[in-house]
Amino acid sequence: MNADVAIFLSVAALVITVLAWVRFVVAEELTESKSTALSTIGFVSVGVAVWNIFVSSGDLTLLLIIGTLLSLLVYLAGLYFANQEITNQGRGYFWPLVAIFIVRTFLFEPYQIPSGSMMPGLKEGDFILVNKYAYGLKINRTDNPFALASDPDYGDVVVFLEPNSKIPFIKRLIAKPGDRIAYRNKVIYLNGVPLPQEIIEKNQQEYLLKEIFGSSSRTIRITQPQRNDFMDEIIVPEGQYFVMGDNRDNSNDSRSWGFVPRSHFFGKGSLIWMTWECWLCIPSFARAGFIE
Repeated sequence: MNADVAIFLSVAALVITVLAWVRFVVAEELTESKSTALSTIGFVSVGVAVWNIFVSSGDLTLLLIIGTLLSLLVYLAGLYFANQEITNQGRGYFWPLVAIFIVRTFLFEPYQIPSGSMMPGLKEGDFILVNKYAYGLKINRTDNPFALASDPDYGDVVVFLEPNSKIPFIKRLIAKPGDRIAYRNKVIYLNGVPLPQEIIEKNQQEYLLKEIFGSSSRTIRITQPQRNDFMDEIIVPEGQYFVMGDNRDNSNDSRSWGFVPRSHFFGKGSLIWMTWECWLCIPSFARAGFIE
């Protein structure tokens, strides 16, 4: 089943379940068996919706908004019918959902690194916190900020929606609007100037290099040093940005699918808080720390 259809049906089932519960409580017809059945349906509906959002790399914001409004309506229904049980249930869900919505939408959002394109700094299985207010406050991931707007800066570890697939990506910001960018023999040329590189570690499988830009630096990974990659110089259009992965030979980035619109940035990688490489692996906190 299509993920969007599954989410819609799950939300519809949840709304119907909550309305049925309110009706049974008001009519004093809520038996233990009905309560168990409604709880099960509600739990399964939420689980199906969250799972489909997760597998489709969707955004939980809409589901949080629906849950918040639904709990508010339950609370108001409790006041209208002067029913303390309904009032308490509505209030008990409303305030936690409001808090989660505010934190996740405007402050921090958890994100799992899906690939090795940002190695060695970020590895597949790392769980990070995305700073959602770094570039301004927005509700929808592709909206323009409505407050506290600021533009991404060189070297930022940016989280955004890839323009073609609308899937969240995490990369390094390399060039801004108006910049001239080229890539020759593993070296970035920004406005005609090569970014300096220093060898950190070298073996048959990989090179680890310190790439320097201004006062900042990052560690990049090269796995095919013998391959002479070449990208002609291009100019970054107004309102667009050029991004690349730190794992330069194993990254699907602006070299492949082009620029990222300003509106598609929805956060900045802030810190690693856990690493969980597989379902059967034991979560580790050894890599916890701020992202460079």
